[in-house]
Amino acid sequence: MGLDVSGRYRYPPPAPAWLAQRVEEVIDPTLPIIDAHHHLWEEGGVPYLLDEVLEDAGDGHRILATVFVQAHYGYRPDGPAHLAPVGETEKVTAISKAAKDAGSPTDVAAAIVAHADLTLGDRLIEVLEAHAIAAEGRLRGIRHSVSRDPNFPDGIVIRPAPDRLLSDPAYRAGLARIEEFGLSYDAMLYHRQISELTDLARAMPGLPIILDHIGCILGVGPYADQREDAYRMWLADMSALARCPNVSVKLGGLGMIVCGARWHEQPLPPSSEELASAWEPYIHACIDLFGADRCMFESNFPVDKGMYSYRTGWNAFKRLTNGATAEEKAALFFGTASRIYGLDSVAAPLGDALSHG
Repeated sequence: MGLDVSGRYRYPPPAPAWLAQRVEEVIDPTLPIIDAHHHLWEEGGVPYLLDEVLEDAGDGHRILATVFVQAHYGYRPDGPAHLAPVGETEKVTAISKAAKDAGSPTDVAAAIVAHADLTLGDRLIEVLEAHAIAAEGRLRGIRHSVSRDPNFPDGIVIRPAPDRLLSDPAYRAGLARIEEFGLSYDAMLYHRQISELTDLARAMPGLPIILDHIGCILGVGPYADQREDAYRMWLADMSALARCPNVSVKLGGLGMIVCGARWHEQPLPPSSEELASAWEPYIHACIDLFGADRCMFESNFPVDKGMYSYRTGWNAFKRLTNGATAEEKAALFFGTASRIYGLDSVAAPLGDALSHG
């Protein structure tokens, strides 16, 4: 199921021939969309860069813009270590500009969520300023993962973060600095840490917090046979988190192998109906708890591309909103991401989105 020699679960690389066995008609192809979370990288010798993101964004859905989220790509190989992540922002900005030069209808990486070590103290400002210069107006947020789980002391995908990092005074001082800088915070953690995020959100009510991947409910190792228990814990903790008005949620990431996804082991890729059925308890619970104006859909590509195609994934999201109002759809697919990530410049006709009720 993707377990490597280090004991960590690795994401299966996309298999183009396997994905090509499932090609659906695009549902509601004119609905405006901002993809609120994707990566650009070269992982295991497999690139997901300009050509690949343009191919997916151009595969039938109306992807007006995307939000890039840090993925340890293209770090500076020399110079001060604390400035190495700025290399990723430089390369992503170049890709964004190349997409525009190519006449792409999708504003790729219109917003950038970069990485910085939030425990740096006074040096953090230097990193934020360098990211801002490199992003050329695209910098919107920072992500410094706090992911860890007691059942995986050596990590699941990457090395675990220090225990209870969200309550560490140095980390919170870094969060205060990004708030002062006018940036948001993307929270990457696992489901047993959601209550820690709630404590943070209450302590820092002015910090815009975006929970990635609905809180990443683990479904591997001891959690593989505890799906109902994990769901009950997640639902209770998300109910408390939803009472913090400064928190928004990204709806997606359920194709991650650490969440228990095993579609890649089947002869055929899943249909959007199958995906929607599997995801419904999670997606609908988030929308019910947080409201559409604090939820946004994300592809999490290319991570989730090992399980299904971009077209199929967005079809599944559209199936999951069949009962939503026009205003709710506009928020979920476009408006929330536009507001949270400051993408007013994206030529997105909300009136057009509202017509898809």
